[in-house]
Amino acid sequence: MLDPSSSEDTGGESEPEVTPEAPHKPAASSAENRGSSSSRRPGGQQDQSAAPAGTQGKGAKESNAATGEEEERKERERIQKEEEERKMKLQIYVFVLRCVAYPFSAKQPTDMARRQQKVNKQQLQAVKERFLAFLNGETQIVADEAFCNAVRSYYEGFLRSERVFRMVQSGGCSANDFRDVFKKNIERRVRSLPEIDGLSKETVLSSWIAKYDGIYRGDEDMRRQPQRAHLSAVSELILSKEQLYEMFQQILGIRKFEHQLLYNACQLDNVDEQAAQIRRELDGRLQLAEKISRERRYPKFVSADMEPLYVEELRSSVNLLMANLESLPVSKGGPDFKQKLKRANMNNSFLDIGDEGDVLSKSDVVLSFTLEIVIVEVQGLRSVAPNRIVYCTMEVEGGDKLQTDQAEASRPQWGTQGDFTTTYPLPSVKVKLFMESTGVLALEDKELGRVLLNPTTNGPKQAEFHRMVIPKTSQDTDLTIKLAVRMDKPPNMKHCGHLYTLGQRLWKRWKRRYFVLVQVSQYTFAMCSYREKKAEPQELMQLEGYTVDYCDPQPGMQGGRVFFNAVKEGDLVMFASDDEQDRILWVQAMYRATGQSYKPVPPPQNKTTNGKGGIQKPASPISLDPSQRQGVEELISAAPSRFDHAALFSVLQRNTLQHRMNDSFSCLGWFSPGQVFVLDEYCARYGVRGCHRHLSYLKDLMEYSESNALVDPTLLHYSYAFCASHVHGNRPDGMGTVTVEEKEHFEAVRSRLIALLDNHITHFRYCFPFGRPDGALKATLSLQERVLMKDIITPVPPEEIKKLVQKSLEKAAQINFSQLIEYAQIKVDAQTAPEKRLEDVMRLGELCIEVLQQNDEHHSEAFSWWPELMAEHAETFLSLYQAEMDGALQVQPVDSWDSFPLFQLHNNFLRNDPRLCNGTFHKHLQDLFVPLVIRYIDLMESSIAQSIHRGFEQETWQSIKIPNLPLTLPQMPSFSAPAWMGPLCENTLQGINLPDIFNGSATSEDLFWKLDALQMFVLDLHWPEPEFAKHLEQRLKLMASDMVEACVKRTKSAFDAKMQKVTKSTDFRVPLSVCTMFNVLMDAKKQCSKLCVLDTGQEIDKQWQQYHSKIDVLIDEAFKDMISSLVSKFAAVLDCILSKLSRYDEGTFFSSILSFTVKAAAKYVEVPKPGMDLADTYITFVRQNQDILRDRINDELYIEKMFDQWYNGSMKAVCVWLTDRLDLQLHTYQLKTLIKIMKKTYRDFRLQGVLDSTLNSKSYETIYNRLTVEEATTAVKAGDGMQGISMRDSDEEDD
Repeated sequence: MLDPSSSEDTGGESEPEVTPEAPHKPAASSAENRGSSSSRRPGGQQDQSAAPAGTQGKGAKESNAATGEEEERKERERIQKEEEERKMKLQIYVFVLRCVAYPFSAKQPTDMARRQQKVNKQQLQAVKERFLAFLNGETQIVADEAFCNAVRSYYEGFLRSERVFRMVQSGGCSANDFRDVFKKNIERRVRSLPEIDGLSKETVLSSWIAKYDGIYRGDEDMRRQPQRAHLSAVSELILSKEQLYEMFQQILGIRKFEHQLLYNACQLDNVDEQAAQIRRELDGRLQLAEKISRERRYPKFVSADMEPLYVEELRSSVNLLMANLESLPVSKGGPDFKQKLKRANMNNSFLDIGDEGDVLSKSDVVLSFTLEIVIVEVQGLRSVAPNRIVYCTMEVEGGDKLQTDQAEASRPQWGTQGDFTTTYPLPSVKVKLFMESTGVLALEDKELGRVLLNPTTNGPKQAEFHRMVIPKTSQDTDLTIKLAVRMDKPPNMKHCGHLYTLGQRLWKRWKRRYFVLVQVSQYTFAMCSYREKKAEPQELMQLEGYTVDYCDPQPGMQGGRVFFNAVKEGDLVMFASDDEQDRILWVQAMYRATGQSYKPVPPPQNKTTNGKGGIQKPASPISLDPSQRQGVEELISAAPSRFDHAALFSVLQRNTLQHRMNDSFSCLGWFSPGQVFVLDEYCARYGVRGCHRHLSYLKDLMEYSESNALVDPTLLHYSYAFCASHVHGNRPDGMGTVTVEEKEHFEAVRSRLIALLDNHITHFRYCFPFGRPDGALKATLSLQERVLMKDIITPVPPEEIKKLVQKSLEKAAQINFSQLIEYAQIKVDAQTAPEKRLEDVMRLGELCIEVLQQNDEHHSEAFSWWPELMAEHAETFLSLYQAEMDGALQVQPVDSWDSFPLFQLHNNFLRNDPRLCNGTFHKHLQDLFVPLVIRYIDLMESSIAQSIHRGFEQETWQSIKIPNLPLTLPQMPSFSAPAWMGPLCENTLQGINLPDIFNGSATSEDLFWKLDALQMFVLDLHWPEPEFAKHLEQRLKLMASDMVEACVKRTKSAFDAKMQKVTKSTDFRVPLSVCTMFNVLMDAKKQCSKLCVLDTGQEIDKQWQQYHSKIDVLIDEAFKDMISSLVSKFAAVLDCILSKLSRYDEGTFFSSILSFTVKAAAKYVEVPKPGMDLADTYITFVRQNQDILRDRINDELYIEKMFDQWYNGSMKAVCVWLTDRLDLQLHTYQLKTLIKIMKKTYRDFRLQGVLDSTLNSKSYETIYNRLTVEEATTAVKAGDGMQGISMRDSDEEDD
């Protein structure tokens, strides 16, 4: 058996089977068979289970029979109900057909916003795949990292969102919505980017949008796009009549053959019939108004004073429609021809017309005809030589004369068409055949024949042969011409033909005349008789007030076979025709022109019979039996004034909205222009009250909105405002009467709308996902304020609205969090590991932040009237999350720092939101993590102090290269490691070649790295409370100062111990550990400015300044002491060299021995130059130590300071040594050694960057002058004793 839910009209092809079978018995029998078949199985089971109990089996059979009868009865009721609904929809469709066929009150609007195509599930999946392919690098679209990040955020946050899937499922999402969301996303991103010279942000936005469009389209065939766009534009904007017919067939479930049958029966292609139908309908509405007034059958109004006004409203609405109809031109879309109706007096009703004898004059009736004359060929032309030239002329009486082309007499064929215009209903057409004269003296061509025709608009349109009238001298007796004369009927000419006529006022003789039925205006028709070649009618009869009908043949009248007449008070006009079909056409045309309510029916004896004596069915593409044909006749002949059009319109509007919501456009409840046009025309034509229309519309829209379909709140607002204005007597459509039913219906709709709006505001994230439709949430809040108004004047107090919105947002917070918990799939279990719970809370926190960010981005503008309410909503939302967070933090082990990322996550979001910063949740978050931060810093301080003590005890003072730092930080949160390492490498490696970098020792590097990491960790916390943040910073700076002081002291102690162990010979080389110690101090100096100095924006007290300056002094003193100690070691080596040279002092015994030994040995072997080995050894010592210091110490400033002190000390030592020997002449060996040492030392230190002012000191000048004098003295005494060594600069010396 069919399920009762299947009785809904789907407009498919299954109903033709149900409809004809419903009244007949086979349907019932089939239902009975179905009922019995469905009851056999349970009956059989009962018989098997209770076989011994015969009475029980018999009772079961009776029960099954009763069940079958009940099912059969329900089936009959269902079929009957479907038949009634079917008949009602057919009747509605008849009214819709008439509205479409001849509209006169409405037009298809052209200013409606164009709706976009829906995005369905398949398209959403395809878009997801295209964007995923782009992110995976599988497309050819080139993009930078910023655009890729924007696309990734769009893909993760929007395309993969469940709310987008719901939005697509509800049918309210278009590609334009997708594009707008992406555009808003990138606008926010691009605004945050820095300005780039030569590249504006608008250019970046347009480029990104173009790339987005390329990704969205993918590999679609672009050639198909224009075609789809064209079809969608046509279907969405303006529809033709055929398209409107097809649309409402789908809306009302009308089959094609039913439409064809109704179309033919209603004569929709006949404009005159439709205009006449309108006049009959309006007359019926006027009569209904008079009947209501007479019988006082008024609807129940809210006030009894509205009853007289109601009738006046009915009359004025009909009069307005009559005026609209009268204003239409007779020929819609034709030439600009419009005759205004002239009346002697105007009554209240347009149909009440008095004496009309002088209303129309003959000059008011103007007809214009177009004639087409086509001359094809001439036959029977034998008397003319074949090579002679012949041609034809054609003319219409009173018009121009035209000529065909020339042709040879052997083939007189043309096919020439001539177009003429005439005002004669019976014109005279002359066609002549000529032969061209070849004689020199011939004045005109010879006429071979002529034909005279009197065409009419009813004449044949095909070419026919006509016998030509020939001259008496012609021998072509069978001369014929083939031609066609087509005379078009003008739009205001409704019918024409020859009739026999006899009247009392006009046409007083029974005579055959040529008549034309002319429409002068919408309400004015005239029956005009014409003579040949006359433009004005001979006589005319205005048809208003006449009634036309068939009549029997009149005895005594010669001419005419079938008769009909037109009757009016005081006049009777008899007409007769020779053809039955012609009579029917005349009666139908005059019936439409008179506007009479009675429809003439042809007499039965006039029906033709077939060969078997049965009634011959009219030619029709569909064969129908008499009962069906009678049903169609009932539909089209039913008086519209007898129907409850309010109920019918509700059905029509509901089905239209259903069709609209299911089409391919994202309509949001808005009708298409074609649908608006038909509904407007229906309401105006059949008197549907505007309040009822909008109340029904509101009810239907709310049903869709309650079923999670997206409906534009602006549409609800418009309809509600109309109804509220009407109910409170503001007359939005001119209707001042308000029925009790309208007011009750309005109150019910208002209550339902209040609940719906409250639900939408509560579920704003899901009813308006991502702010779509654009501005819908703001419109919903505005509509809520409008609905809460008691009348149309008194506004609702702002506090009341604020309380309602506040309550809705509190519910929204709970709903949003519960949906988020369900989406995150977080299950709290006592056995869940603490790490897992913290991970779940972290993920839930990220989702909560994302929800709040989306609310701020997409919905905050709608709540801009109450920004504090959105802040309260966020706090309520976070308070629900707070319980989950507190529970997860309570189960974490003691001294576990894995929860710090949770603080950073929330604090970074909250501190940037001015409404949530230091709010309830933010303060609670701080209270939770204050003990953790303090405990963490305490432990880290203890750990660093211990690592300093152990590290310096075991320190090897080997330099650590930065790329290979073997550093670890115990118990430091791993989440911040990249942030910590960033500043360290950035500050240390800038502008330096990595392979040559040697820093301090492992202990010092570990210390500085830990201190910097700890401070960066606290800085990354961005503690929002200023006092505690200042306290943390001061504590860390003090701790860093203490640690750096300890490091400096340990390093200085190690340096002193190292210096005590070094030798004073030229073999001394600066140990690498000493260089490392210098680097440690330099790092301490650099790190001190960062680790030990407070932010310049804070107020620094004197105690802190003294403490910090104390550390700087300590480091500077340590540097000074270390440099002095090292320089003293270098000076000791020089003292050793000078002490060796002292042995060559003049007058000493040792000097004489050395001189003699060298001279004696030089006779036999090559003896090295005296003193050169000593000078070379010292020079090598200086150079190698300079290189060590330059390579291993990283600070250029301290190296230069060290070299300055070393150079000055060396010069002073030599100067003192020479001053002590001022009275003695230097030995040659002393002189040569000193000259070489001084020259090389000067050059080496100059190459190391020592300034000239330092190099050319007084000591050096003294030394230089003394050595120059000594060199000159030696040159005078010893000749070439200097062996080329001189104080003069020379490039020939070996370096």
